[in-house]
Amino acid sequence: QVQLVESGGGLVQTGGSLRLSCAASGTSSTLGAMGWYRQAPGKQRELVAGITSGAMTSYADSVKGRFTISRANTKNTLYLQMNSLKPEDTAVYICNARSPSGFGIYWGQGTQVTVSS
Repeated sequence: QVQLVESGGGLVQTGGSLRLSCAASGTSSTLGAMGWYRQAPGKQRELVAGITSGAMTSYADSVKGRFTISRANTKNTLYLQMNSLKPEDTAVYICNARSPSGFGIYWGQGTQVTVSS
């Protein structure tokens, strides 16, 4: 069973930076598409950024130019570099991955990011 574990969240001031990591275990195969979602209190979960196994990326309009998603396929590790953070970026950030076939969907437990004004 694939497990995803996020790290790197924390408290940062407006304008600051954080780098999130998501380490996958339980598989020796390169995972399929991976992504970062976030969920703020009282709001729906939203896709922040995604990346295919071929490193094609996509971003929510709200984070374009500030966040960068990347992955290390050999380690099945996903990253999210977040710069110029804003209070509205405050949320639990959750890692998502698909199996190579695309049929399996895996979720991490999430890591809290809090941006103070």
